[in-house]
Amino acid sequence: MNTLIAIDPGKSGGIAWTMQDSLTNGCPMPETEGDVLDRLRELAIDHHTAYVEEVGGYCGAGQPGSAMFTFGRGFGFILGCLMSMGVSVVLVKPQKWQKHFSLGTAREAGSKTDWKNKLKAEAQRRYPTLDVTLKTADALLILDYARNQQPKL
Repeated sequence: MNTLIAIDPGKSGGIAWTMQDSLTNGCPMPETEGDVLDRLRELAIDHHTAYVEEVGGYCGAGQPGSAMFTFGRGFGFILGCLMSMGVSVVLVKPQKWQKHFSLGTAREAGSKTDWKNKLKAEAQRRYPTLDVTLKTADALLILDYARNQQPKL
């Protein structure tokens, strides 16, 4: 069985996955590194590819350098876990996966809150049976993007 994983790294991010294009699910980013590792181990058993949002070092205006370091540490931890499990990692910039949905841009939305809610609404439209939250919406959309990048068998 082949599982496709999509990850929006960070404390307010999430993980989404699908198994053979049938069962799709998502969860908020686990609280601890041990919990992240456990979740990835569960998902990586028969899995070949994980799409991970490629993040820069900027965490927003007024954020201390320690916030950027913490965010980068979490991102690196996720990549290290996946690679040590033999998972193929595809990094995708937010602008690339977001463009796929033709929703405009964050700047056009007016505010970060408006943009995040627009992304959440799109995830809810695409996954009406799931409990989509702000934490899982981006991961679910990255998963949808990833499905369209995979070769059809």
